[in-house]
Amino acid sequence: MEAILNTLNSSQREAVEHIDGAMLILAGAGSGKTKTLTTRLAYLVGEVGIDPANTLTLTFTNKAAAEMRERALSLMPQRVSYPPLLCTFHKFGLLFLKFHIEKLGRDNHFVIIDSDDKKRLLRTIAKEKKIDLNLSFIAAEISKYKNSLLTPEVVIQKAELPDYKKVASIYEAYQENIEENNLVDFDDLLMLTYQILEKDDALRKETSNRYQYIMVDEYQDTNELQFRLLELLASEHQNLCVVGDDDQSIYSWRGANIRNILEFADNFNTCKTVKLETNYRSTEPILKAANTLIEHNSTRLGKKLISHKGDGPEVKLLHSLDESMEAKAIAHEIKALLSKGTDPDEIAVLYRINALSRSLEEGFSKAGLNFKLIGGMRFYERAEIKDIISYFRVLANPHDDFSLIRIINKPKRGIGKASIEKLQKAAFESQLSLYGYIQKSSNGELPTVISKKVANALSMLVEDIAVLQTELTSDIDNFINLFEERIKLKDHYAAMVDGMERIMNIDEFYGYFRDAIGKNPELTLDAFLNDISLQSDQDQIEEDAITIMSIHAAKGLEFEHLFVIGLEEEFFPLLGEGCNMEEERRLGYVAITRAKSDLTLSYVDSRFYKGRRKMLDKSRFLGEAGLINDTALKITKSSAFKKGDLVKHKIFGIGRVQAATKSGKEYKLLINFGGNKKEILSSFVQPI
Repeated sequence: MEAILNTLNSSQREAVEHIDGAMLILAGAGSGKTKTLTTRLAYLVGEVGIDPANTLTLTFTNKAAAEMRERALSLMPQRVSYPPLLCTFHKFGLLFLKFHIEKLGRDNHFVIIDSDDKKRLLRTIAKEKKIDLNLSFIAAEISKYKNSLLTPEVVIQKAELPDYKKVASIYEAYQENIEENNLVDFDDLLMLTYQILEKDDALRKETSNRYQYIMVDEYQDTNELQFRLLELLASEHQNLCVVGDDDQSIYSWRGANIRNILEFADNFNTCKTVKLETNYRSTEPILKAANTLIEHNSTRLGKKLISHKGDGPEVKLLHSLDESMEAKAIAHEIKALLSKGTDPDEIAVLYRINALSRSLEEGFSKAGLNFKLIGGMRFYERAEIKDIISYFRVLANPHDDFSLIRIINKPKRGIGKASIEKLQKAAFESQLSLYGYIQKSSNGELPTVISKKVANALSMLVEDIAVLQTELTSDIDNFINLFEERIKLKDHYAAMVDGMERIMNIDEFYGYFRDAIGKNPELTLDAFLNDISLQSDQDQIEEDAITIMSIHAAKGLEFEHLFVIGLEEEFFPLLGEGCNMEEERRLGYVAITRAKSDLTLSYVDSRFYKGRRKMLDKSRFLGEAGLINDTALKITKSSAFKKGDLVKHKIFGIGRVQAATKSGKEYKLLINFGGNKKEILSSFVQPI
């Protein structure tokens, strides 16, 4: 074990040899956090003599758990009689419920339902209640409620807006259904575990005393429920060691609460904090940019990465006129790297917004570069893009039954599966295409086989197609505006959980269409669609391919040669309602620290934005990272609070921020507490 300890730096060793009491290991990017965590587990079991059964190590993915288990066991000086419990939060919940769910009056032969099963059940309930809401939205809201420990009764009481009242009603029926049928969904694995431990004090003590040493990986990604559960598990001994990086907290949109790591030392008063600041991944110029950027965040614990590798090439900036030139320039750089023998797996291109992948996919295809898209679909394979393409195919050829069936009830027109089957049968018997039959029955030339309501909806669709076909031949510039006005695809997708992302993809496609027509006014819709087919049908090549991915998907990965595109205001940082500048900056920090030695940050003068070409300003992050000196560039030391945020004050209760202004080292907030407006310093309130 001494030989293993000697491979650690002084901070890593300090963390490994700390035994009792709470500890926060603040582990910067590339600082060897997994090595530290697994070595500490091996040290506790193999050197200190802690029974493996008295340890519990929690992670977020099965892959991470398997890797850490293998590494920890390989470090132990002799084979242990049985391995320590090292698993995901949800696996722990499953194991716990198998032994203790009967305390809630439930049978331990419960069945876990996956997300598809959950949506099927929600669809049935929504149909019974005649509620027409997006299923993804309903499922996500119910997941949020459970992870905030909100019962259906509480949600029903608090719901104010009509849609949320409907969701509350579905939540109540859903919960009754799964309890009656002894089902457990993914969120129940933790929620029910917490409820049992919180209600049964004897079991809480017994469980806490069993797991004397608890460790948690990626602690910055924990949510409110996970924090509360950890509090109970460590309640008898406070031996809770968490590893994480507040500067890499980028998942607030899926419930992660950065306050868990920021306030860890306050919540556990025995806490020892160890900072891992030696970075083994990146060169000094890359880390200088990352450190300089993240220092603009006010809500952080504070650390500075130091490069173990030392000096390297400066961070490069790539400036292009537009996204096509950007893709072309990056393809040229990549070809030069490949010609020198660089492994394609060591090359990656990252972006903040998925819609930006389209220009890369197109540019790389034209350049003959093999690429793989990680953590998402190719642009033309996304549902919303397939929908538009299907509409365009129907406009070009209304007798394309395959495309018509895809869009006949999208957006919803009340045309169910049974109606479609009747129409297909009638069309076949009349020796007509599906559209041909619908058109003739709408005109009264053929008898209808469907209800009056469905027939009216189809008549409107036939009219929409006719109007849009006319617009295509008379005023193609106005075609997209009319298309969206008549079809309303954006409204259809806006209600979804990822609606903003889908709308940006739709706008990207509309812009691409406008640009194609602008470059070639003689271009026909058929020719445009054929060109797309050639691009979208390219085989998905996994071997020897450059990686294209979002920054979120790249977390935890590293590449020798890295390009980050879209460094413009409104794209990165993403601006608008709901934008959190501090989280955007953390995303920038994550992106930069994926690079090992060669980093290029790319920005353009214009991109398609909301369906039209727009001139853009370069990202404030380029200035904040110290990479350019431009007096016109916006550099911000941001507040943790912004207009519209909900906050809680210990005396005045819950209020909404109306303005935030700098006041010394913190911010003065104008807050509306239910009509009572107060100016309060930011340190006296908590964000909700």
